[in-house]
Amino acid sequence: MSMIPLVDLKTQYAAHREELVQAVNDVLEGTSFILGGQVAAFEESFAGFIGARRAVGVASGTDALHLALRAAGMQPGDEVITAVNTFFATAAAIELAGGRPVFVDCDPRSYLMDADAVKRAITPRTKALMPVHLYGQVAPMDELAEIAERHDLVIIEDACQAHGAAYKGRRAGTFGAAAAFSFYPGKNLGAFGDGGAVTTGDEGFYRRLLALRNYGSSVKYHHPVFGINSRLDELQAAVLNVKLRYLEEWNGARTRAADRYRENLASCPSIVLPEPAPHSTHVYHLFVVQVEGDRDALVERMAQKNIQCGIHYPLPLHLQQAYARLGYGAGDFPRAEAMAKKIISLPLFPEITAEQIDYVCECLVGFLS
Repeated sequence: MSMIPLVDLKTQYAAHREELVQAVNDVLEGTSFILGGQVAAFEESFAGFIGARRAVGVASGTDALHLALRAAGMQPGDEVITAVNTFFATAAAIELAGGRPVFVDCDPRSYLMDADAVKRAITPRTKALMPVHLYGQVAPMDELAEIAERHDLVIIEDACQAHGAAYKGRRAGTFGAAAAFSFYPGKNLGAFGDGGAVTTGDEGFYRRLLALRNYGSSVKYHHPVFGINSRLDELQAAVLNVKLRYLEEWNGARTRAADRYRENLASCPSIVLPEPAPHSTHVYHLFVVQVEGDRDALVERMAQKNIQCGIHYPLPLHLQQAYARLGYGAGDFPRAEAMAKKIISLPLFPEITAEQIDYVCECLVGFLS
């Protein structure tokens, strides 16, 4: 069996090469490279896909989170409660906006933010909740919305891994004051570089975001607020406009691949499969299982069989050296810490074949047996 990558971007590009090259060439020939027609078209189409009133294209998912918090009125020292078992950018965006990340543990079955832990983490300084729709499922938004309303908190969704996932029929990106999406190349909807967007249903929020992503300016050379340069690139928007047409199809293919993984692995006692989150669909940005034994050695043995696996994520945020100053320590978030030692992400992309999935499962079960 030839190499099975964790994510296969080459196959996707080959299947849509003509459309993608044409879209890029159109931008090059039109020479409108900053905030042109492609960005405007993508913002409208993506908002429509999500079911949001507005979308604002920015330079990355990190900037999407950062600017959403800024637009929500984040002040220095404000606390934002978020998941401890997520990518570093979630917490980094809080600090970029001047806030302090406050971590909570996860549900051991779905890996999503534990709403009961959120209740215990609230202080008089809490400004916002930032639920992470991890791996492609939506966090428990009914419970989080009730908590936010009771304590007058803003919700900013980290939907960077959940393009198209839905909770009780509503798509991720429509629950909070705003939501952030990433278009990093490996995401369900990925650009050919960095890119991001913020969705919102609030017109004032939308206007603030337009200014914040463009040096704080809504009228050229007039800067009433301090903003940054975080504009979605026109070339990336052209790529995203092509790919967005196929996102529903690709998400469906990911679900079918995950179903085959489940069928193949269900009888292996050394593997814990991910449980569906209540009321949420799953778009399987990642297919993450827990394994018994030496996880790191297992990843190496899989690589020797030409199977590329990943670990998302090997070290919870509270144990990262960059966050030692927050005062957390080992044992503070036992669920996330225990899972971090066992989780492994298996190859998953829309074009993965049944033969590839079966081979991955055969090798994985064989090693664990």
